[in-house]
Amino acid sequence: MVGRMAGSADNGVIVGIDLGTTNSLVAVCDERGPRTIDDDRAEALLPSVVRYEDDARGGVRAVVGRDAAEHAIDHPLTTVSSVKRLMGRSVEDARNDLPYLSYRVVPGERGTARVALPIAGREALLSPEEISAAILRELKDRASRALGEEVRRAVVTVPAYFDDAQRQATRHAGRLAGLDVARIVNEPTAAALAYGIGATGTPREETVVVYDLGGGTFDVSVLRITPPDREGETAFFETLATAGDTRLGGDDADHALVTLFASEVRAMLGLPAEGGASLAAFPPATRRALLAFARDVKHRLSEADHASVQIAVNEREVYRRTVTRAEYEAMIRPLVERTLECCRRALRDARLTPTDIDAVVLVGGATRTPLVRRAVAECFGREPYVALDPDRVVALGAAVQASILRGDRRGTLLLDVIPLSLGVETVGGAAAKLIMRNSAVPARAVERFSTSVDGQTSILLRVVQGEREMAADCRTLGEFHLRGIPPMPAGVPQLEVEFLVDANGVLTVRAVERRSGRRASLQVVPNHGLTADEVERMERESFAHARDDMTRHRIVDLVANSRLDLKWIGERLDRHRADLDPAYASSLDNLAAALRALVAAAEADWRSVDPNSLHQAKEALDRESVRLQEIAIAASLRNDSP
Repeated sequence: MVGRMAGSADNGVIVGIDLGTTNSLVAVCDERGPRTIDDDRAEALLPSVVRYEDDARGGVRAVVGRDAAEHAIDHPLTTVSSVKRLMGRSVEDARNDLPYLSYRVVPGERGTARVALPIAGREALLSPEEISAAILRELKDRASRALGEEVRRAVVTVPAYFDDAQRQATRHAGRLAGLDVARIVNEPTAAALAYGIGATGTPREETVVVYDLGGGTFDVSVLRITPPDREGETAFFETLATAGDTRLGGDDADHALVTLFASEVRAMLGLPAEGGASLAAFPPATRRALLAFARDVKHRLSEADHASVQIAVNEREVYRRTVTRAEYEAMIRPLVERTLECCRRALRDARLTPTDIDAVVLVGGATRTPLVRRAVAECFGREPYVALDPDRVVALGAAVQASILRGDRRGTLLLDVIPLSLGVETVGGAAAKLIMRNSAVPARAVERFSTSVDGQTSILLRVVQGEREMAADCRTLGEFHLRGIPPMPAGVPQLEVEFLVDANGVLTVRAVERRSGRRASLQVVPNHGLTADEVERMERESFAHARDDMTRHRIVDLVANSRLDLKWIGERLDRHRADLDPAYASSLDNLAAALRALVAAAEADWRSVDPNSLHQAKEALDRESVRLQEIAIAASLRNDSP
């Protein structure tokens, strides 16, 4: 076996990825500084939307991004958006979101959320991790093309208030996408990194609040940024406190508008208005359309005092509504107030007051809402800092952290915190906290327990996360047994429990009974995430089918492009055949027939066609049709001339 020598480094590029509820981005930091990576259309934002479709050969094809978002209304049952709100969650956790989704969410193993998609005459069940992996894979491929090398490592951001289950789910999604997640960084901390790299120009220590209101989650973090006194020293980015809500974001503002539209449409039809529950009575396409109308109204109200919507309810009736900014702000004010309460809690935890804050940085597209900006300014007594693009700042900060990990950017140290307390359930159902929230990571804690029953030979350890005093009121992350303890009187065994939280916020638990030496350990497998076996299986399948999948993908793209070429060339050949030399027309006919035969064979069974042969046939027809295109253009000019 050959091992890497001490001190050597992996020189491969590490990108930063903001995996968002509404949009996702990938960024890189090099000698030019941090920058987002655009797609072929010069767009940095990738809509976090995935459409699954039958590829006509019994397989499933994922369409990611703009195309999936723009045609979501046409494919409501197979287009998945806002999947981040399902990551690491059970169906019960997500029940309030379900009425607003056009696709079905059903319980999987251990009650985990699974998306049910009707494809190719069957129901496919996909985990949120698999769907997020499709988004990450698209970003990975974009970065690989732009940078000219295969991207294999990434820093991925998560909301600061993501619990262990949600962080594990994010790591699994990266793994399924073929990415080694080098570090998981809290979104507000990443934003502070981007803010701190030359944004203020002040050499003094600053206390900064990052207010992060995204599409599906909200976080606020209080950070202390300490610049180096001299060249070569280390700058510290220390998180003092964090608070938030993983079920609060721009989606909830959309839901408020959707509920308004739905209730008024039902009233127009003479049906009782029953609030959000009434949405279940609408077809999936209607729910998807209502959501699209709501988002459009929300975006327009960020710039204008009113926005109108017009919806064709049926062949005879049209629903028309004008929403004023004042009306909209009244609807979302309770949501904004929830974010401010989190801000006040974070300040209390950091033992600070608003007057101690030097700057407030806004992150997330929902912070463009005027009410949000006014409320934040009033809460902290200062205008928020808006010079950084709220959609891009998290990805830029992740890229900065990636450059630090790679060793390109030295003199910066990132100290993050644990968002929620970690502990174990004790006798009577109490929660004994070993690591308190807002403890800096990496973190370690050790505590001793004993038995409560004589002769007990095994101990069940239930690991919990949360701030409540009873385990039933906290989130259960996992459990395991320490078996084989010699029978002893109650209180005699000495059980030593160790909690280790790494820099990614991922928890490992170890336990040893000191008298007998019996040991047990685990990296906590969340109740609401994929098991290690499931991740292994998915990863094995992705490797086992990698070559076939790549070939199949190439053939699917070639078939789609070939069909367009055949249609375009066929139409012009029929229109201008009388103007062509018979030998040339015959050559076009023969090449088109050859390509058409290969396309038909590929659609019947993709394995029966060599992709190189299909590519060559398409290229041959394209080259031969150049003269036909020139003839068609000349004819068009003659017809247009006076």
